Amino acid sequence: MLSQGIVKKVLDAALERGAQFAELFVEDTYQSELTVVDSKPAKALVGRLKGAGVRVFYGNEQVYVTTNDLSEAGLVKAARTAAAAKPQASGGVTRKESKSFTPTAFDELHDYGTRPWEYDRDKKFRHLMTMDSAARERSSMVTQVAPALVEKTQRILVANSQGVWAEDERNYVRAVVTVSLEDQGERESAGSRIGTLGTSDWFESVDFEDLAFSAVDRAKLLIHADYAPAGEMPVVIDNGFGGVIFHEACGHGLETTAVAKNASVFCEKMGTKIADDCVTAIDDGTIANTWGSLNVDDEGMKTKKTVLIENGVLKSYIVDGMGSQQTGFERTGSGRRQSYKYAPASRMRNTFIAAGNDTLEDMIKDIDFGLYAKEMGGGSVSPGTGDYNFGVTEAWVIKDGKLLKPVKGATLIGRGIETLGRIKKVGRELRLQDGMCGSVSGSIPTTVGQPAIQVSKILVGGRAT
Repeated sequence: MLSQGIVKKVLDAALERGAQFAELFVEDTYQSELTVVDSKPAKALVGRLKGAGVRVFYGNEQVYVTTNDLSEAGLVKAARTAAAAKPQASGGVTRKESKSFTPTAFDELHDYGTRPWEYDRDKKFRHLMTMDSAARERSSMVTQVAPALVEKTQRILVANSQGVWAEDERNYVRAVVTVSLEDQGERESAGSRIGTLGTSDWFESVDFEDLAFSAVDRAKLLIHADYAPAGEMPVVIDNGFGGVIFHEACGHGLETTAVAKNASVFCEKMGTKIADDCVTAIDDGTIANTWGSLNVDDEGMKTKKTVLIENGVLKSYIVDGMGSQQTGFERTGSGRRQSYKYAPASRMRNTFIAAGNDTLEDMIKDIDFGLYAKEMGGGSVSPGTGDYNFGVTEAWVIKDGKLLKPVKGATLIGRGIETLGRIKKVGRELRLQDGMCGSVSGSIPTTVGQPAIQVSKILVGGRAT
């Protein structure tokens, strides 16, 4: 992308007013989104994003400046703007120079093939039409189908004054479909998606019909279902996207973005018991061709596997560079950002509760009356407290140890650290699910996941009976 000579000039300019650390992040990103509406091609958006960000540290404070001008003069100007943002200390400054660069060594974890611009666009629209026609053939109640294919290739360079030099390419592909149904005045919608860290040839392995069928079948199941009962009760949360509750209600609280500000319920709990022995939670950036994986993070550190909770004991936070400086905890290769427009922050990668020893059937048999949350939806979380409210897109009433009937309108309401402590059984079948996570450094690809878990008590929002 840039020569080491130019990058050194940029970093030295960023250090000229006494900053202790300087970093340059450069990216060149290709993005594509294709959609179909009313069984016709509707949108073909293709874009290119190029730019750079210069970051400097003054103690535990940071300054970040971005630019679209990738010329030497433009980058040096941005660096000097960042350097000048902090008033000089009285008595002058001690100016540092950046160190010689050493490339970050890593083995390529991921298999990449045909890049988005190399894959036939007509074929992509045929994939979209397959989802559209499959959904409509599945049920006469289908009123609308909205399939989409999303692709992204991001090339980055990270270099800093400590001698880090890291270049990487990340490729993301995703297929999404949402369906709407109507019958006898009742309406319901549902969606399915699948994504990977990979290239467009991955589409050849996707069963687009099955993706559409699963969305239609879920909507059909619920269109005439009763509303969920309300009250506090045991809940079994199934694998896959069920892990969104841990991600949102606990994972964000483990990021040093919150911990450094003493804005997390997990502050001062390192090494203490916060969950049952059956709970082990992991944040792993090294899983090949998995949506939230990386070779190196957006600070140029080689990614790694981080055990957050081991047999119920808090073992690690999720730590970026500034978070490490502020808290003293070792970095975990978790500095991430949406694009050059954002400074990096501590963020999750592939975050999941590890497999246990129980079966889904046994968890359900244990419960006299409760809820089985088969598919989770979106929700809201207060990061400081971990208080959450999540919708359940497919739920079943459990009665006398058996699934009684599907219900709709269920929400799970609780506090992350309390729910974590109430997990009593963890299943054997771990499943991961791609998602997007928003925080202070933008929206980034992350994976959530878990086996099925049994929680002894959660407040379920529904309709009182």
